[in-house]
Amino acid sequence: MTKALPTRLAHAGRISAVSGGQPVNPAVVRASTVLFESVAQQREMRARRDTERLFTYGARGNPTNFALEDMVTMLEGGYRTRLFPSGLAAAAMTILAYVRPGEHVLLPDCVYEPVRNLANGFLRQHSIAADFYAADGSDLDAKLRPETRLVYAEAPGSLVYEMCDLPALAERAHANGALVAADNTWGSGLLYRPLELGADISLMAATKYLCGHSDVMMGTVCTTEAAWQPLATMSDSFGMAVSPDDSYLVQRGIRSLGARLAQHQESALAVAQWLLDRPEVAQVFCPALPHDPNHTLWQRHCHGTNGLLSFTLHSQAPVAPERFVDSLQLFGIGASWGGFESLAVLADMRRARSISDWSSHGTVIRLHIGLEAVSDLMSDLDQAFAAIAHIESTEQESSHAHHR
Repeated sequence: MTKALPTRLAHAGRISAVSGGQPVNPAVVRASTVLFESVAQQREMRARRDTERLFTYGARGNPTNFALEDMVTMLEGGYRTRLFPSGLAAAAMTILAYVRPGEHVLLPDCVYEPVRNLANGFLRQHSIAADFYAADGSDLDAKLRPETRLVYAEAPGSLVYEMCDLPALAERAHANGALVAADNTWGSGLLYRPLELGADISLMAATKYLCGHSDVMMGTVCTTEAAWQPLATMSDSFGMAVSPDDSYLVQRGIRSLGARLAQHQESALAVAQWLLDRPEVAQVFCPALPHDPNHTLWQRHCHGTNGLLSFTLHSQAPVAPERFVDSLQLFGIGASWGGFESLAVLADMRRARSISDWSSHGTVIRLHIGLEAVSDLMSDLDQAFAAIAHIESTEQESSHAHHR
């Protein structure tokens, strides 16, 4: 039967039978509709897909997504992984999968701020009780309730990198009948391994180090076998899906993760040590530094550090941190981190914490040290310090005049 060109175009190119070897990277499979050989096969696949990973419809994933899921599962050391359109979506689905209205979730004081906003807004509005515990877990026992279903952890914590003793925290949570979910974006599977430390669920913003090139939004959640099914069911119910093109980009990023993190670590430690010697700097936050109060736990549980560090200025002038960041030339001013580029942002810790008291500290300047030459980054920071020197001089003159 001769078919018209529109018909042939609609049906061509579905199968490519080419003799030869295999590509290094998986193919990008773009598909919403999936075709079956028969009604019986379609019925069978749909009956099995709630508990098995099957290619049945685009919203349930495709071979490109599955390949990335397998990479993340291997990286995290878990049972299975689901992909989400952002790191925040991964965090939200994690909480909603395991906590129901009338139940309780505990979150650390150092949690990623959008998750804090989720807890204070959506969760409370839908009768899910949410409380915060100290970043080091020291008050966890006092915060646990009979209805606590999930203890959420983040180590190192956002912005100033507090550590908790995750194995001890998990033991206490499990004894109370709660699961433990850990945000592993900082550790990215190589530097920190929550599932090995007792967590049931590990989530990451693949937007950051897994992708590594600042051009993909994605989140991942990997669980133990016992914890898997609620997450899978909730994700399917909400139609959570990601683009195969984005999955391909994150796969490609993961392949260089080890090499990139090693360079980020080397440069960040060099900058951190350099900042410690600057007279303008009051405090440097980096758990890999021996003076950091989190260093012992970092040594025990982490396998290196990344490109993140933060610091505060001695200057109490409110304009100094903003003037400093505005004066940087190589550091971009932008949210996120984990890409090849260096970034600088300001953080108001009084807003970002509710348990610990940050009233005596100045504004925190968070740096992500990228893959540029560290000497160039130091030169950029040096000229930014010079740009705020007159602010400190004016402060001193004003203080002397006041005392006279």
